[in-house]
Amino acid sequence: MDLPIVVGVDGSEPSLRAVDWAADEAALRGLPLRLVNASQWERYEGPHLAEDLGKPSERVMAEDIVDAAVSRARGRHPDLEISAEVLPEEPEYVLVRESRNASLLVTGTRGRSGLAAALLGSVSLTVAGHAHCPMIVVRGDNPATSGTYGRIVVGVGEKPWGSAAVRFAVDEARRRGVSVEAVRAWRCPAHETADHPLLAGEPARLHEQQAVDTLTEALQEAPADVEVHRRTAEAHARTILVDASGNADLVVIGARRRPRHFGLQMGRVAHGVLNHSACPVVIVPEPA
Repeated sequence: MDLPIVVGVDGSEPSLRAVDWAADEAALRGLPLRLVNASQWERYEGPHLAEDLGKPSERVMAEDIVDAAVSRARGRHPDLEISAEVLPEEPEYVLVRESRNASLLVTGTRGRSGLAAALLGSVSLTVAGHAHCPMIVVRGDNPATSGTYGRIVVGVGEKPWGSAAVRFAVDEARRRGVSVEAVRAWRCPAHETADHPLLAGEPARLHEQQAVDTLTEALQEAPADVEVHRRTAEAHARTILVDASGNADLVVIGARRRPRHFGLQMGRVAHGVLNHSACPVVIVPEPA
């Protein structure tokens, strides 16, 4: 059975952009689309959602939100298989649970003010750290999966062999007919720099070569029909990936499960990219 693409909807503009992305992705992959509204909106957000939807607060119901999202998705892809459900539970719990039976989980950023919209909402951040399948957080103004730049960027980590993030990026690039840019950041610790001026460059060259070798290892099984570019850079990984997101359709990063801990290792790189990327970001669970 084909697992659906699941998207969380709450009536906000960021979640509607996530619906657009999820619908396009489902059509691209030939998968069903499942829309889920899971919130205690009556308790916390009734007036705000009413303002967003242009209705009096007493008329705003979760069913209205879901119906509008279904109509939006069907308007983009009339033949798409779509299901929807309203669940009166906390969204973090529901979306993590839904990720167990999804091929992909999609959310938007959450926020109504300029600052809140720039930063990732607590729901998406919590779910990104616990999802059981790849999760796309739809950021930026990219028109869904149309391939504005024709490039997917993937960050390559310390354990490149068999990287689920690299596989996801390559598969997605093939599906869309775009290229992949694999990025490996490196740093030369100050204490490793030799005092003698003739030796000063050696530690840096060593770290750069290690980055090159890591990329080679990560991409050794990349298929010949996908255009792949390799890039190393001396900088923090989050800085390189955020900068690269400015002309990318998608940024892909991996996150490993913590031993004896319920969740993924969402370090500074993942947090930085999720909060500041100019395009959608995929968090791919990596095996421990």
